[in-house]
Amino acid sequence: MAHVAHETSEKEIAAPNTGAIWKTFWILLILTAIEFVIAFTMPSSTLRVAIFCGMTIVKAFYIVGEFMHLKHEVKSLIWMILVPTIFVVWLLIALIYEGGHMY
Repeated sequence: MAHVAHETSEKEIAAPNTGAIWKTFWILLILTAIEFVIAFTMPSSTLRVAIFCGMTIVKAFYIVGEFMHLKHEVKSLIWMILVPTIFVVWLLIALIYEGGHMY
């Protein structure tokens, strides 16, 4: 009876990729800090609201791209999600404007 020696090798556990998570954390933290500075230093105006809306959209796209892994998908899927979102935003702006709440 032949005896077969099995070599056992210890499997290395891959190091977690925490660099990308920390990068995302710092970017979102900086954007949020800028929003707070604008909220407490800038007088209430249409410009302030526009800045908040713009920064919120940037943060939302970054969160969707990073945490929902959309930036790693095929370009056609990204456009299938992005184009309807742009039309929904346009619809909301049109409804607010036509409703007389925006001058």
